[in-house]
Amino acid sequence: MTKTTGNQGQDSRRQDQHRPPSALENFKPLLIDVALPLGSYYVFKEAFGMSTFAALAWSSVGPALRTVWSLVRKRSANGLALLILTVNVVGLALSFVSGDPRLMLAKDGAVSSTVALGILVSVALGRPMMTEGMKPFLVKGDPAREGAWQRLATGVAAGSAGFRRKERLFSLVWGGALLIECVARVVGAYTVPVDTMVWLGGVLMVVVMVGTFVVSGAVAVVPMERLLTEETAPKHRDPEAPTGPVRDGRTTLAAVS
Repeated sequence: MTKTTGNQGQDSRRQDQHRPPSALENFKPLLIDVALPLGSYYVFKEAFGMSTFAALAWSSVGPALRTVWSLVRKRSANGLALLILTVNVVGLALSFVSGDPRLMLAKDGAVSSTVALGILVSVALGRPMMTEGMKPFLVKGDPAREGAWQRLATGVAAGSAGFRRKERLFSLVWGGALLIECVARVVGAYTVPVDTMVWLGGVLMVVVMVGTFVVSGAVAVVPMERLLTEETAPKHRDPEAPTGPVRDGRTTLAAVS
């Protein structure tokens, strides 16, 4: 009886390992590594009245712990957590910058450049960082689509090469767009009147974000969605079984005679 219970426990763990992740599990990296640090920053700053430096420091604790845990447990860095940690560290360093209003405007571009470089490096390392943000919207918590994603991403499916190429392209578009936004912001800070750049910086960010959503969707998300749908759909159907009794040749000849 104990042996049977042990086998059932092993079977249950094995099923859990092969069970496709739920919608919440797909969104968990975004919630833990992006939403939680950003949300905690505003809670510390607005609700608790902390300074910018203190709010950035405390909101960096989670990403720092996640990064260390990933290095110790998995022997690899958690890309999203490491990126948010780096952005916060850059923000902490820039919080000491003061005085020149043009430099104050230009320093906002440092955050965009940090994110952009992080995304581009992740593509060069073969682990596109933006995939974590795109995957939940394509998989939609559907086990069949999750399985199709795994086959396409691991090179098992026929369309894997095109799928992974579009996956890298999605991150390249975002990394390149944020880098362009950074350059434009720095150039504008030193060439455009300060009063104009104060509002133009926000407009620039909105234009870049909207444009990047449209472009990345057209060149990467839509083709990936099509490949995912094709891989999810059944390609071969079993021929229908004959409805009447099956007769061999001798039976047929006997019946005719």
